[in-house]
Amino acid sequence: MIKAVIFDFDGLIVDTESVWYDAYKETMTSYNVDLPLQEFAKCIGTSDTVLFAYLEEQMGETCNKEEIEEKAKSIVLAKMTSPKAREGVHEYLEEARNSGYQIALASSSSKEWVTTYLRELGLIHFFDHIITRDDVERVKPAPDLYLRAIEALNIDATEAIAFEDSLNGLQAALAAGLKCVIVPNPVTEGLAFENHHARLTSMGEKRLSEVVSLLAVSEKL
Repeated sequence: MIKAVIFDFDGLIVDTESVWYDAYKETMTSYNVDLPLQEFAKCIGTSDTVLFAYLEEQMGETCNKEEIEEKAKSIVLAKMTSPKAREGVHEYLEEARNSGYQIALASSSSKEWVTTYLRELGLIHFFDHIITRDDVERVKPAPDLYLRAIEALNIDATEAIAFEDSLNGLQAALAAGLKCVIVPNPVTEGLAFENHHARLTSMGEKRLSEVVSLLAVSEKL
């Protein structure tokens, strides 16, 4: 029986991933370095270690991580002055609350980043628990964020559904023993997702109750 839903944040609730990719691609153009989507996609849902390993390969000793991060972040902040939740997000949160489910968030981003935008979107009141990189030693694809969320919710992993947009997030959810529904964004839709329990183009495609029923049926097959 499902008792809780756990949401990722970046790329799932708000499509920040497309904004970050555009910002890094624009930044790297000023260094005459190309940033293919497939390289950027490797860091989605986790830390930026993989991204900067690629940039260091391209730039060598001239790669100034702090400078690049600062330039990209300034572009992102300029683009995120009026953030909008992805289609169906608000409806899912309302339905989860009305259905009596506990609601948690598990994000590899900082608590400040997540809570700032949840407040701006008027969504923060829906969440019973907000677990971020500030609360764990390892971010996704390690399962720590989800394990901490399960602990906070005081449930078994089989009693929750995770919603994710990235491969790293999917791997983290599965490693924690959760059912995982993939809702990719334009940056992640081409990734090779495997072993997920369902996939939606957006949360506007099916109601939450339909997803819960779908997973219950597949579990019996």
